[in-house]
Amino acid sequence: MNVTREMKSFPFDLLLDADPSFENVKEYLERGECYIANQNGKVIGVYVLLQKGSSVEIVNIAIDESDRGQGIGTKLLQDALLRAKQMGAETVEIGTGNSSIGQLALYQKCGFRMMEIQHGYFEDYDEDIIENGIVCRDRIRLSVSIN
Repeated sequence: MNVTREMKSFPFDLLLDADPSFENVKEYLERGECYIANQNGKVIGVYVLLQKGSSVEIVNIAIDESDRGQGIGTKLLQDALLRAKQMGAETVEIGTGNSSIGQLALYQKCGFRMMEIQHGYFEDYDEDIIENGIVCRDRIRLSVSIN
């Protein structure tokens, strides 16, 4: 797997899988850094970093559905943490929906700890987000120290 920074051609299908708001995705792509994972000429994953002072936020991370369950998410998170450290960050933050059970488990396995629940965060989206039979209403924010 090769992870490179992308500045022109973004895999919107994957980015929108993680965040169905095109406006949100477009906005943070303009301000952040997008990294794409390729394997055998195929895009298998993506993440976007956004620097906020001494912290970096992973504002989007997604794995192609056919490539999930192979440890790629862990590798992308490790890559993101390394790049955030190179950017001078002291902490890395990430947020996900209350219904994103697999993502919550993955982030905690990678050292992230819950820090905040933003009640009603996803209620302004145009359509309901339903994962694992649960309506996604709240965003759970997690962070990890990288010093």
